[in-house]
Amino acid sequence: MKLRFSLGLLLIAIAASPASPASAACDRDCLRGITTQYLDALVAHNPGALPLAANVRFTEDTVETKLGESPLWKNATKLRPFRFDMLDVRQGVVASQVIVEESGSPVMLMLRLKVLDQKITEVETQVTRSKAEGSIFDVDALQTPSKAMLLTPEASERNSRADAIKVAEHYPAGLKVGSFVTVDAPFAADAYRFENGRLMAGPGCTFMPGCVDIKGQKIPTLSEIKYRVAAVDEDLGIVLLRMDFGKGSSRVAGDTLMVWEAFKVYGGQIHAVEAFMKNMPLGTPSGWNSPSN
Repeated sequence: MKLRFSLGLLLIAIAASPASPASAACDRDCLRGITTQYLDALVAHNPGALPLAANVRFTEDTVETKLGESPLWKNATKLRPFRFDMLDVRQGVVASQVIVEESGSPVMLMLRLKVLDQKITEVETQVTRSKAEGSIFDVDALQTPSKAMLLTPEASERNSRADAIKVAEHYPAGLKVGSFVTVDAPFAADAYRFENGRLMAGPGCTFMPGCVDIKGQKIPTLSEIKYRVAAVDEDLGIVLLRMDFGKGSSRVAGDTLMVWEAFKVYGGQIHAVEAFMKNMPLGTPSGWNSPSN
């Protein structure tokens, strides 16, 4: 009787197990590998090499088009060494900051892939090609990912997914009222911010007086800011927000800054902020949700 019962449990377990690798969840190595496939296919101009879902959606700079037919897909020539992946296994999402060459010139690529059953279902990209497009464009400073972002926090210091998001959300809350002090944003003592490759706040900052203090520095009031959570890398303690800064954020009249901002969060504090951003006309919808982000 005991033997029969044990065999029954075994058969149930076998039946419940994945039938094939294709139906298994995409872990960190899987997400990283699919990202590599995507970038290799990009420079080879060969979207047919990718594991695409039948209903895959693609946007470049918020414009939806057929994958393979956007400007970067047509003109990408080379991958530079800089690439930083944020792997959200729970949501099947990978977001990457990458430097790509387009017709020989460097561009900053922000990439988000959604993967289901090991096939790409969503591709969202933002491409910044110059200082005019990005307000800041210190692309040559981006050679390798920072040690701060690559650091794996100790288990005891990791925040839950929900708590990490709450910590990161202090940032847009501070921009909304024009003060990180007012919202008591929990920046660590050595916290810094990079935007398009340039140090804009934190130790060593020379951008403007007071910028060494990321929490106390003068910031604009961006009352129209909107954002969404694009990815959470729970292992590395990174929350990526896709933000539309809104009116008053861009030096270009009639434009807004579209910012993909990655927050290093552990121990209940923000330790680093690194962003890829681009100027776009005010009110530009992202193409992925309503009304703007």
